[in-house]
Parts: sequence; C-alpha cells; structure tokens
Amino acid sequence: MSRITVLGSGAWGTAIALSLCRRGGHQVTLWAHSAEAAQDILNARENTLFFPGFPIPSEIMITGRENAVANAEIIVSVVPSEFLRATISRLRPYLHDGQIIVSATKGIESRTLMRMTEVISASVAESNATVPARNLLIGALSGPSFALEVAQGQPTAITTAFHDPAIAARVQHEFSSESLRLYTTTDVVGVELGGAVKNVIAIAAGVAAGIGLGYNSSAALITRGIAEITRLAVACGGRRETLGGLSGIGDLVLTCTGSLSRNRTVGQALGEGRKLPEILESLGGKVAEGVLTTHAALGLARKHNIEMPITEQMEMILTKGKDPREAIKELMLRPGKDEH
Repeated sequence: MSRITVLGSGAWGTAIALSLCRRGGHQVTLWAHSAEAAQDILNARENTLFFPGFPIPSEIMITGRENAVANAEIIVSVVPSEFLRATISRLRPYLHDGQIIVSATKGIESRTLMRMTEVISASVAESNATVPARNLLIGALSGPSFALEVAQGQPTAITTAFHDPAIAARVQHEFSSESLRLYTTTDVVGVELGGAVKNVIAIAAGVAAGIGLGYNSSAALITRGIAEITRLAVACGGRRETLGGLSGIGDLVLTCTGSLSRNRTVGQALGEGRKLPEILESLGGKVAEGVLTTHAALGLARKHNIEMPITEQMEMILTKGKDPREAIKELMLRPGKDEH
C-alpha cells in the first residue's frame, strides 16, 4: 500500500484523489490550503465549492495540516501556479529525501518563467531556508483529462514524465487503473510545456467560437497552435515527438473543443464581448491557467527568439483589450510562409 497525498482540493485535485481511491491499494490524503476549507469538505464529505456532486469516500483523509506530506511516499501537486512556490515553501519542513513529487499543475510561473517542476525544485532548495534542502524525485503528469470525466471513471489516458524512467514506471503502476491509463516518458520539458501552453491556444479557440467562427477556424488554430507549442518546447529542450502525443496534441484538442474547458470558456466570453475581470469573477474561484500562462509563454518565446503569433494576439486581447476580430484579421494577414 502506497501513501499518497494530493496537494490542492480544487476540481482536478479532488478528481485525482477519487481516482486513486477507486483504484484501491493506497492510503490517500487530500490536502486543502486551510483548516477551514478542509473542514468544509469533511462536514459535507463532498467538495461543494469546487467539485460538487461527487461524494468523497471515508477512505480519503482530508486535512489542512502541513504535516500531511510527512509520511507520504508520493505527493501529487495540483496547486495553482501562482500559489505553488509559497505552498511548497510552507510544506518544506515536512518533506524528506526520496519522496516522489508529481506535478499535475499546467502552468508557467509568471515572474521567473519556470515550469512547475522547476518551481518545486527551487522552492525546496531555497538558500535562505532554515531547513536543509531535500533530495526529492520531481516529475510531471499531464494529458487530455477533464476532472469531471476522471471522477466519473470514464476511460482517460495521460502521460507521466520523470528524468529517471524507473520513477516514471512506478508512478505509472501506482496510478493506472481500469479507467486511467498512464504512459511514461523522460521528456519532462515537453510534457510540461505542452500542458501549459495549450491553455493559451484554448483561449484563442474560445475567442473564435465567441465571435461566431466555424470549424475551419478551429482546425487552423489547433494545428498552428501545436506548431507554436512545439517550437517553444524544442527550444527549451523538449522533444518534438512528445508534442505529437497525449500531453501535446491530445491535450490541445480536448481543451480547444471541449465545453468543460475553463480556458476555452474564458476565450468564448471574450469573443462575445465580455470583460476579463467579470469573466474571471464568474469562475467562482476556479482557475483558468491560460490567462497567466500567456504572458509567461511569450516571455519564454522572447528569451529563445521563438515566434508565437497566436499567443501574441491572445496577450493583446487579455491585457490590452484588443478587439478579437482585429486579432484574427492580423493573424490571417501575416506574410505567407512555408508550413514547416
């Protein structure tokens, strides 16, 4: 029996905990960011705020205590990107050598342009910390996976990435079930950037839908979107073939076309003429990572001298209030290029 703690009691964190519990053979703990949030879930035995409709079995321990990670063999981090560094720093005294940390957050830290595994590693090794740095095994989990369908037990395939294939194989074994299939890779960079930047393209797909564009436009955005993501990932050290898999094109297709996608929903509302602050407020505390990732992805692109025209237009829409129709027009009127 493995002891697994899931950090983050949002929809995705709750769905992962439910999937692990349904698989059996684990001691699963769901960690909430505060004692109050944990108590609310405990009282209802349901995540009424972020994931209503799914009773949480008594086998899943729920807590807001930092020491929830102390006895865990595997820690799954599902903390939103903007809060990840502070959360890991907070939990740092309770971490110990040899623990496996699986990052399931799809984002890029805005200030540093770090991927989530890099943020975790840096937080653990903070030079001004009073606790010695820990030797942790840090990797990623990503792929086409709406939380709702994972919680329902619908067949889902995703990818886990660790530099050490043996650790990836262990996570694959511990998480796989009749409803969740894991593939492994050593390309942590490709998996993380595929999962993060696809959210930006999903906003663009939503914008296109919001202004009334059709299937042709959607297909073009998805195809040219994966080209942008691949260019960036390869420039950062990822492998091209990774972006042709579950954590690349697979996740991109899902997020650009599925009505459950928060990022697509944000884009659609923008296309319909609503303002970003109002749209984000309507999410009720849920996070659309693509909003923050847009600026960070462009920062990485400029650092590596990579062209990302769709992402550039999304930043103009998100931060400057640019008319979505004008953004689409500028994309279409760019100078002609060879496809590859």
